[in-house]
Amino acid sequence: MRIGIHTSIQGSLDKSALRAHELGANTFQIFSASPRMWRARTPSAEEIRRLKEARERLDLAPLVVHDNYLINLAAADPALRRRSVAAFRGELERAAAIGAEYLVAHPGSSAGQSVEEAIDRVAESIAEAARGLALDGLVLLLENTAGSGAALGSRFEELAEIRRRAAARVDFEIAYCLDTAHCLAAGYDVATAAGLKKTLAEAERVLGLERVRVIHSNDSKAPLGSRVDRHAHIGEGHIGAEGFRRILAHPRLRTKPFILETPVKEEGDDRRNVEMLKQLCPKRSTTTKRSS
Repeated sequence: MRIGIHTSIQGSLDKSALRAHELGANTFQIFSASPRMWRARTPSAEEIRRLKEARERLDLAPLVVHDNYLINLAAADPALRRRSVAAFRGELERAAAIGAEYLVAHPGSSAGQSVEEAIDRVAESIAEAARGLALDGLVLLLENTAGSGAALGSRFEELAEIRRRAAARVDFEIAYCLDTAHCLAAGYDVATAAGLKKTLAEAERVLGLERVRVIHSNDSKAPLGSRVDRHAHIGEGHIGAEGFRRILAHPRLRTKPFILETPVKEEGDDRRNVEMLKQLCPKRSTTTKRSS
């Protein structure tokens, strides 16, 4: 199985791969630049070469890039939307340049407009940002949200409609990333056996589970249906260890990469979460090939 974690690019891009490997991961996620600044530096050719060499040597795949937190592709304000489109174009360019398989994006906020208008703005913003780019197989993943405030994407139907409209305007693949904590907070009960079965049936009907390419593996500090986005260590939230054991063992999910975005407040938190997730994997799949 592919078990991974979000790692820092501080120092250089290739150090993010080394950190992932040191933590026991065989897949990982990064920001390609600071997630809280509009300006972003383009990685050098040497940085990209070292990253690709480290990934190949350490069997780290896939590489997932998460987009900037400031971006709102649904923005009703014209100035913010222009800035978001420009920043998102940079995200697409950098993710493709460094050889990432996936770019994860939050749909944005519908504040100041109807959900219908916001969905169409997201689709148009994606198309505008990607115009003229050669993305070399990069797949854009729309991530579900907890649904706080005016956040789009807490319902599978919203994600599916964004994808439908955007896919008609671009020539690259668009799929999905599902976050376990966001699912629970949005009202999808992934913590119980019956709830997981119902949630996956809904995801299959609306999204198509084959289009769910990455699972963000986070326990939730907030309860079912709270619409509050607060991640917890694996086994210490409202999903719990048994909930994750069922998720990891599900035959429609176990072939997908599971990537942690759990909090790191004490030294070793990241390693402990990776190990916990690995321990909860089905026994016959806990051994992964390593090369060094």
